[in-house]
Amino acid sequence: MAKKLVVVSAGLGQPSSTRLLADRLTTSVVDRLRENGSEVEVTVIELRELAHDVTNNLLTGFASPKLQDALDALAEADGLIAVSPIFTSSYSGLFKSFVDIIDTQALTDLPVLIAATGGTERHSLALDYAMRPLFSYLHAVVVPTAVYAASSDWGSDSGLVERIGRAAGELAALVRDSDRSAQVRDPFALPAGFSPF
Repeated sequence: MAKKLVVVSAGLGQPSSTRLLADRLTTSVVDRLRENGSEVEVTVIELRELAHDVTNNLLTGFASPKLQDALDALAEADGLIAVSPIFTSSYSGLFKSFVDIIDTQALTDLPVLIAATGGTERHSLALDYAMRPLFSYLHAVVVPTAVYAASSDWGSDSGLVERIGRAAGELAALVRDSDRSAQVRDPFALPAGFSPF
């Protein structure tokens, strides 16, 4: 059975350095998994294309079919690559709005690689004081290496390639051992321990 890898890119521009980083991370993770004999099914969620759906969901509580497909893909994933631009020293509002509509149990035990882009290296700590706690709160398993790419990292020998490789290896190892996509989830199941009497 193929491993399911979901990639969430919260870049707002087109083209986007956030999407470029997401694509490089995805390629590296997929290569690592295939080297070890794992088949991989990749689903890319471009939040820019879902911005109106996310806002409507926040206002009405109902997801459009396209947004529901994205949420279902996350709930069934074996691994997640989450990449956001850094605005005002934290992840983007669109990224946070999307996370706000994810079911609080949907990411439990999900291996996650966090990454971000920004103008300067000064914002790299946002990964550890904003994104990592967010996914820890949702009970995801965040890999130790987070990847930050400043404007100066593109096209230079800054160590970005090595950081991508290290983080990809960490995520691939966890995805190989994940059985989340093989589990059948009943959205109407009662919580463990619930008794009607």
